[in-house]
Amino acid sequence: MSGTSADAGSGYSLRGRQGHVIEALGRAIAGGTYQPGELLPREAALTEEYGVSRTSVREAMKVLAAKGLVDIRPKVGTRVRPRELWSSFDSDLLTWTYAEGQATDLMRDLVELRQIVEPNAARLAAGRATMHDLGRIEQAGIELAAAAGDHAAYAERDVEFHLAVYAASHNTFLSRFGTLVADFMKLSFDLQQEASTQSLEDDAARHVAVVDAITRGDAELAAETMLQVVLDGKVALAAALREQDAT
Repeated sequence: MSGTSADAGSGYSLRGRQGHVIEALGRAIAGGTYQPGELLPREAALTEEYGVSRTSVREAMKVLAAKGLVDIRPKVGTRVRPRELWSSFDSDLLTWTYAEGQATDLMRDLVELRQIVEPNAARLAAGRATMHDLGRIEQAGIELAAAAGDHAAYAERDVEFHLAVYAASHNTFLSRFGTLVADFMKLSFDLQQEASTQSLEDDAARHVAVVDAITRGDAELAAETMLQVVLDGKVALAAALREQDAT
């Protein structure tokens, strides 16, 4: 996932000593080593543990605070915030959560949210898509079908397809939502496509049906076909997560 190297919004990098502190503490919080309400070790202890300056620790804490993970209080310390206050769509946080084996519920929640949102994005796209939008969606469908023999490439093209539909809705919040969850969609697509009992060719054909409905301007059919795509993925993801939990 792309969030492991840099955060474009914050302008920081996870490379180097400061980045190491950010990632190590972020993973520890996401994985439950530090529980909500618990104070993190004092600044002096962290500088010694990670071999960095106090400035690096302070900057790392600012980044974690910006992600909603911690609350910094002078003379009190840095305390882990309740999970419901974390920045759920932050790509680094999603990466850390998955790396710590804590992402199962988040994946299920994401696919349920997509089940609500994406059919309506397709419905809007059928009425609002420009020629440029239609070209992007159609090209995404073509590339998706061409990648049916390669799971990794297919997952990448799958994300592009859904981002193209979100963009074609011409709704600022829907477009932003797609961008926010792109990394996590890629991760869930990787899992569900490997576990699916259906061929990727069949899955690609269902995506092409969405393209056709949007191109024809049939809003209800676009919503219906997109819902089927999401539901098929939901079934495959559930199977993948059950298999993962059993190992």
